[in-house]
Amino acid sequence: MATGQPIVALTGVSKDYHLGKVVVPALRNVSLAIEPGEFTVIAGPSGSGKTTLLNLIGCVDVASRGQVLVDGQDTGTLTEKQLTRLRLEKLGFIFQSFNLVGVLDAYQNIEFPLLLQKTLGKQEREKRVRDLLERVGIAQYAHHRPGELSGGQRQRVAIARALVTQPRIVLADEPTANLDSHTGTAILDLMQELNRAGTTFLFSTHDPRVVSRAGRVVRLIDGEIADHDASAADRLAIQ
Repeated sequence: MATGQPIVALTGVSKDYHLGKVVVPALRNVSLAIEPGEFTVIAGPSGSGKTTLLNLIGCVDVASRGQVLVDGQDTGTLTEKQLTRLRLEKLGFIFQSFNLVGVLDAYQNIEFPLLLQKTLGKQEREKRVRDLLERVGIAQYAHHRPGELSGGQRQRVAIARALVTQPRIVLADEPTANLDSHTGTAILDLMQELNRAGTTFLFSTHDPRVVSRAGRVVRLIDGEIADHDASAADRLAIQ
């Protein structure tokens, strides 16, 4: 695991949601550093703040208090344009809800971030997309739209889309939730291969297959960090 400046650093981060006149705290004074090259799981029961934490790091939400640094940039000081550029150039995000574009087929959904980046020619884009279609096992569905795919197939498209830009950081919210055992294992093998090549992975998951592979497990309970590095015995008990 690499050392030095963290690629992600949260300091005193809290996030509140307002439901009418009621304030619901999702995260409470969280401080966390992720080093480049980590393969880390954020674990905890439903409602513990896992998805909120990923959304703050992924620049799709903003903290109520505290500081979130991503690749050395203070996300709280960036303009919307700068945040969009940071997400596009540095981050890959695998959402629980897939967030695929319904009018685009699988190939086009995966290619879309590359078109936004505007850095690769058509031939190189096609090579990357077709390689990932093969590696996540859906090459035969390249020209199917999301509505024509099963949940597991849509999840594999979402995973390929997150990886196609070769991001520095991949944020994965329950990435294996809709996958059978064989496919989930193959996807995790691919992610670990990319991790060994230098990509940082941060997961939110209940899946023991993911937890067992983690270099570190950070446990969240009621929006607070309970443990920065759960033991092997504790990992087996994580649900």
